Amino acid sequence: MTETRRLSLIGLAALLALVAVGAGPYVLDTYSVNVLTRSLLYAAVALTVDLLWGYLGILTFGQSVFFAIGAYAAGLVFTHLDFSTSTAFLALGLAVFGALFVAAVVGWLAFWHGASALYASVITLVLPIVATQVLYSGGTFTGSSSGLSGFMSFDISMEGWFWLAGGFLVAVTTLAFIVVNSDAGRLLVAVRENEQRCKYLGLDTSRLKILVYLACAVIGALAGYIYAGYAMVVAPELAGFVFGTELVIWTALGGRGTLLGPVFGALIVDYESAQLSGDYPFVWQLIIGTVFVLVIVAFPRGLLPVFVDVPRRLIAMVRKRPAAPGVPVSLSTLDASETQGEGPGDGPALAVEHVTKRFGSLTVLDGIDFSARAGELVSLVGPNGAGKTTLMRCIADGAERTAGTIIVNGQDIGRRPPEHCVALGVGRKFQMANVFDTLTVAQCLQIARTRHARPSLWRRASGLALPEATMHVLATTGLDRQLSTPAHLLSHGMKQALELSMVLALEPRVLLLDEPTAGLTKTERMQIGGILTDLTTRQGLCILLVEHDLDFVREISSRVIVLHQGRIVLDGSVEEVVQSELVKQVYAGSGHAGIAHQAQGEPA
Repeated sequence: MTETRRLSLIGLAALLALVAVGAGPYVLDTYSVNVLTRSLLYAAVALTVDLLWGYLGILTFGQSVFFAIGAYAAGLVFTHLDFSTSTAFLALGLAVFGALFVAAVVGWLAFWHGASALYASVITLVLPIVATQVLYSGGTFTGSSSGLSGFMSFDISMEGWFWLAGGFLVAVTTLAFIVVNSDAGRLLVAVRENEQRCKYLGLDTSRLKILVYLACAVIGALAGYIYAGYAMVVAPELAGFVFGTELVIWTALGGRGTLLGPVFGALIVDYESAQLSGDYPFVWQLIIGTVFVLVIVAFPRGLLPVFVDVPRRLIAMVRKRPAAPGVPVSLSTLDASETQGEGPGDGPALAVEHVTKRFGSLTVLDGIDFSARAGELVSLVGPNGAGKTTLMRCIADGAERTAGTIIVNGQDIGRRPPEHCVALGVGRKFQMANVFDTLTVAQCLQIARTRHARPSLWRRASGLALPEATMHVLATTGLDRQLSTPAHLLSHGMKQALELSMVLALEPRVLLLDEPTAGLTKTERMQIGGILTDLTTRQGLCILLVEHDLDFVREISSRVIVLHQGRIVLDGSVEEVVQSELVKQVYAGSGHAGIAHQAQGEPA
């Protein structure tokens, strides 16, 4: 599907939705129009929950607070300063900037580097509790538990409020659809699926989360502002935990990660709740709760995915071909691009000086010293538990080591996080293939190129410029013929090749590879070996390779470093290592004490 057609379809859907909103007051009774005006605003806030939870992977209970900030901004200004055009704009400004301020503080607390998704959820869980207590303690200024009511507002008819609320929801939903289906929107899915890999691709995931959180806060505040103008009453319950949880429930019922699911979930459940509370005042909450449990048990993904997937699969059966995966294919061509990285300097590409890593009283790395130049492939070998992978982590993440210095391309990495180490020229491939399973091969490569090609907020790129090294890996392994294949359908060897391609797309100068041939066939190992040799000889990369296959190491290495019990016991040529009696003792598991002394240059 072309970009023009995709945007045209979204625009057509938005136009049809606006027509439905326009016709609403003419086909619905007064009571339904009144209730649905509120439901439309609630649906806009539920959509922000879906953006955070369904797309970014952050379960949030605090979106009710931003709705309340917008509502109370209007209520407080209109109550204490009276209503006028100037005070209306003042209230709007307070709503937006108040929401931005609170979201910035909460985002800073919840999304700092290293914070888990659970930690962020707990922070958002506390937010409604704090907000309601602030409102309760506000006395006559906030109305305390009674809230504020009876203030003057905009002179708009009930139908006008319905159209305003509906137009706001359509606008927000349309904008959200455009963004989440763009190149930038795909970053949200990547962070949700594999935040660790995103960081090691140079993406500042904390900053991305905060930006999305700020945008969602503004949407919630605007919805609250409209609500206060329409209802002319605000109460602490708008900021409460119950409303925040209801937003999560509506999102789960409709189907998170769908945008339309939470919208329909909010509209239907809130409208039916109003009906049931009048007909069954003592059991209506039990009815809603029972329906929620039954739906979640039967359809864990929510209701909308069921209604979307069933017709798609039926059509596929009629056509006698498998249903297309639910991941859009957006890349059609690959174009070679010139490498943007700097050439090798005079000094070593990588210098490790006195690096130590401790876990409490356990010393995993003890005074590691070595350097490697551009165009050199250095293999790290040693028995399990020697500290090889730990050393890789210390080089790729400045916060990992306990002591020592690591210099990459002449710059000390200090305590920089992984995304900043990538900017210095470090690329890391993990031991297990670390890719984005729900994205296609082309989309994974596009995520890897984010640092070099800023993604658009409203369109999908039809082509992607890749460095020569990545193009070579794709062509050698055949991945260039599987660009539209979801990563989870690839074989183990192809996943390894895809991750290597993604890392090379960063244009690193220092490449860290942790057992890239683990689980591969002999043919696949030969392919990887040829690729690595080419990267050092033609591309001039400095490669640090962790590998247990000594035959593979012998074929491709410029130099071999042997680690044992967290220390370097030998650093020499391939032949020196192969013929060393010390190395034989290491792999035989004998003479540990003697090896440890020899590693320090002491007699055994």
